[in-house]
Amino acid sequence: MTDDALPLFDGPVADAETMEALGRRLGGLLRAGDLVVLTGPLGAGKTTLTRGIGEGLQVRGQVASPTFVLARTHPSATGAPLVHVDAYRLGGAAELDDLDLDYEGSVVVVEWGAGLLDGVSESWLDVVIERPTGAGAAAADPASDPDSDADPDATVDEPRHVTITMHGPRWAHL
Repeated sequence: MTDDALPLFDGPVADAETMEALGRRLGGLLRAGDLVVLTGPLGAGKTTLTRGIGEGLQVRGQVASPTFVLARTHPSATGAPLVHVDAYRLGGAAELDDLDLDYEGSVVVVEWGAGLLDGVSESWLDVVIERPTGAGAAAADPASDPDSDADPDATVDEPRHVTITMHGPRWAHL
């Protein structure tokens, strides 16, 4: 861990309800210009956490996986919109750049974004969600059935381990 990386949270998350609650608390800290990068296997809880972030930001409408549209913008009743990106199908940083996301005026949450966002922001949050080996076997690979509406996070509740690491000056005060 470098000097500019500090843990915000590192611990177990018991179930989907607790994952959403963590997202709500995180959403309460976020503001326009914040970037959150989510890493974890299929069914880990990335969309569930983002749903909680949306609740914390008081976005209008339901936060759903953007798997097939790549990015969804959710207007907020109280401030910055939430831009929820699924970079699973993107071939690299250039394709993410082609989405022309409003990083300064929105809270941007990117699933599968590790390694694609270098240089986008001097401050960001890395969220790594780990689930037990073999957990979530029922979670469908979104690439395997393009006609499925299944939420890859909709698996049996099993404990996850979540690590949230803060990077850059935006988070130095915490």
